[in-house]
Amino acid sequence: MAEESDKEFLEFLVKSIVDHPDDVQVARKVDEMGVLLTLKVNPMDMGQVVGHQGSTAKAIRTLLRIVGVKNNARVNLKIEEPDRGGGEPGGAQSAPVGE
Repeated sequence: MAEESDKEFLEFLVKSIVDHPDDVQVARKVDEMGVLLTLKVNPMDMGQVVGHQGSTAKAIRTLLRIVGVKNNARVNLKIEEPDRGGGEPGGAQSAPVGE
């Protein structure tokens, strides 16, 4: 259980920041490079997670490094970008055709 304290910490931290805490998903993968935490949030919450010029994301990464040092692990964070399509194949919002 102590191995996943970084995942639990990230979930707690992000759920405290966003407007849609039920949409927060964290996946944890361990390999020879260390621990990779992949964060997925509601597209409307991306601005809150990234922050102005990435300041919030940078602060979260710094805190995760501290948690990793405490557990003798290298912890990296990947924030997944939300899907940009409308879910409609063919692109309902296509660019206008010029003459």
